Amino acid sequence: MYKLLLLAIICSCISAQAQPAFTVIPLGVKGGLAEGNLSAYLVAAAGSGAYVCLDAGTVYGGVEKAVAGNALPGPATETIRASIKGYLISHAHLDHVAGLLLNAPDDAPKPIYGLPTCLATLQNDYFNWRAWPNFGPAGNPPALGKYQLREMRPGREVALDNTPLQVQTFVLSHGRPFQSAAFLVRHGRSYLLYLGDTGADAVEQTDHLRQLWQAVAPLVRAGQLKAVFMEASYPNAQPEKQLFGHLTPALLLRELTVLSQLAGPGAVRGLPVVITHLKPTAGNEETIRRELAEGNTLQLRLIFPEQGQRLEF
Repeated sequence: MYKLLLLAIICSCISAQAQPAFTVIPLGVKGGLAEGNLSAYLVAAAGSGAYVCLDAGTVYGGVEKAVAGNALPGPATETIRASIKGYLISHAHLDHVAGLLLNAPDDAPKPIYGLPTCLATLQNDYFNWRAWPNFGPAGNPPALGKYQLREMRPGREVALDNTPLQVQTFVLSHGRPFQSAAFLVRHGRSYLLYLGDTGADAVEQTDHLRQLWQAVAPLVRAGQLKAVFMEASYPNAQPEKQLFGHLTPALLLRELTVLSQLAGPGAVRGLPVVITHLKPTAGNEETIRRELAEGNTLQLRLIFPEQGQRLEF
């Protein structure tokens, strides 16, 4: 009897550990030229329909694809209004905010989270009645105030409104002196790490990525980091002077080797790494996939997301 009870408890614990902590629905996965498929990832706590959008290059088109594949309820406009509870914007380049801007007239009021420099660009350069109506809370009148701009301070965890999620922000370098951001999203004791566009520390002459790896290494050791979303924009042949604050497969793997060294032997083996922001120019994607596979001595679980298809971690 006691053996059966013990077995039942063990099976229950294993089942609980195997349950996903996050649902992710990519709304856009490319960088650069793919106007209808630009960086945007919906994230929710598993079992919840309250999403936040990590970057927002493509929104409506990605939601339409997700609705068509039964990954999201429809119609798309209502899903955007009701299911997306806020936006976390890594930086304000158009391929990361175009969907947010274009959908703003039909969106519902909600917060936009980002570093102060990012939010200042949104307010001053887009929400100004010249580039676009002022859906922000300040700036050129009339300020419509549909979006609340929530400044994120690096290293400080905050709750994401109307979701069970928390987030901590880290500074990245996206072609000095331009900033980007990484978002460490938490649900309970589980974490998901999303990096906006970033260059390698050696190229950018910063230690931003090393600081990030030092912060998440204990989570990797403990098995609490469920996935890393990280860019690989160009093949290895791209000259450093033409990276413009982006990564190649070799540079991405070199950075994750630093994480591996900090986390301990074998700690990153099997860690899901979702490859984002591939530039869809001729031959790029196939080359990037091949170079990542050939260089994957860390035995990472490399994932190439598809627009509108549900992922669970």
